[in-house]
Order: sequence, then structure tokens, then C-alpha cells
Amino acid sequence: MNNKKIIFFDIDGTLVTNDKTIPESTKKAIQYLQKKGHYTVIATGRGPSMFHHIQKELNISSYVAFNGQLVVCDGIEIHSETLDSEFVEDITAFANQHNHAIGFGNQKDFMITHANHPLVKDNFLHLKLDYPAVDPNYHRQHTVNQLNLFCTEQEEGIYKEKYTDYTFVRWGDFGADVLPSGSSKALGIQKFIEHAGIDLEHVYAFGDGKNDIEMLTLVENGIAMGNAVNELKDVASYITTYCDQNGILYGLQYLELIESSFK
Repeated sequence: MNNKKIIFFDIDGTLVTNDKTIPESTKKAIQYLQKKGHYTVIATGRGPSMFHHIQKELNISSYVAFNGQLVVCDGIEIHSETLDSEFVEDITAFANQHNHAIGFGNQKDFMITHANHPLVKDNFLHLKLDYPAVDPNYHRQHTVNQLNLFCTEQEEGIYKEKYTDYTFVRWGDFGADVLPSGSSKALGIQKFIEHAGIDLEHVYAFGDGKNDIEMLTLVENGIAMGNAVNELKDVASYITTYCDQNGILYGLQYLELIESSFK
């Protein structure tokens, strides 16, 4: 009998704390799951270049990136949705007119249109990552899985009015992920589940943000972190403790994927 499970983990506020460190209990819990032969999978709005260091630290080779636009299983790409090139060209020009930065993300790169843009600088400082490389014409030579729009929440309204076929997933004070309407982590997760051939009853997910709602709604065992937004807690099967209070470990123990005596 195949007892293999899939456990999906959001990054910010789930795997990593506010200071962008991974709790020791989380590291040990994920290592335990891996020794048991289960899939441990990152599910995030970030692109791969923004979480390679987390993959390395946790020995994770599978992920659902860009809110489901890119899916990799055991290091092999199994699904990739790219944005329409005319749309990318148009929104980039529109953002330039308003002095808003655009980030272009794909499997290999994350490039930005502006050097020293204040919101980009603040965002990457918050993530404890280096300022990305600048190439305002990157999209003209490369496909793009997801855009990042760097503007205030109030300024975002002009984009929502103009580009009604696209979804803007807000993160903090810095900007929003931009992807086709209907796209979500849940769609990427479905691709992963189909590829792995594992029934939904053996699929689990941990998250804390609004972009985790579809993910936790899809799986039968959706765990919201104690620090999660209320909208996510409302759809979760269980609410664990905060990320920095052993939330991953306690959630896995509740699910009986790890023994209660494990420390």
C-alpha cells in the first residue's frame, strides 16, 4: 500500500518568520517527513530565484511557484503557464508612465525595470534579499510566468480598471503579483497531484495569506497558521500556532503525520 503523502507549504509567515528565518522545529519536522518518504513542496507567490536558499536549507526539490504558474516535481518542470506577450508589453509601458516598477519572473530569473525604485528596495530589504538585476526590456526576449507590480494599494486601482482579465494579488505595502484571472496556487497543486498520482485525501497544505485560500479550500486537510489572515482561518480544517511558535510542527502532529512525542 502506498502511504506517501504530499504536504504543501507557503513560505512567508508559514515556513519563515517575520525576520525571514526558519524555526528549528520546522527544519526538523520537514526532515522527518522527508525520511518517511513524503513529498514536501513549497507553494508560493515567489519565483524560484527568490527561494533557492530556502530550498537548499530544507532540502526541498519540488515547488509550486508564481501562484501556480510554474510547477516543479523533484527538480523537473511539469507545468508552466506564461503571460501573453502583448499584455506584458502594454502593462510595462503603462507602469513606466506612472513611474511604477515591474518585475519579470520565470523559472530562471527575476528582473526589474527600474534601478533604485523605493518600493522595490523596501520589498527586497523586507525579504532580506539583494536588489534584483535591472533590465527594462527583459520581457522582449524572454517568456514571463508572473509579473510583480510595485505601487501602493491606492495606485493599484488604475491597473485593475484597465486590465480586467488579470488578477492582482496584493502583498503588504510594496506591490502585487499579476497573473491571469482564475490562476491560483490551487491550480498548480492540482497539476502536482495529478503528476504524483496521489489521492486528495493524502494531500495537506499550510498557509497564512489570502493567496492561500484556494489552496486550503482544495485540499481536505488545510492548516492555517496562528498568524494567518481571518479569511484563511475561516476555510481551514485546523488553526495551528504562530509560525515562530512551532506552528508547522504542531500542525503536523495534529494531522498525525508526526508523533506527538516528537521534539
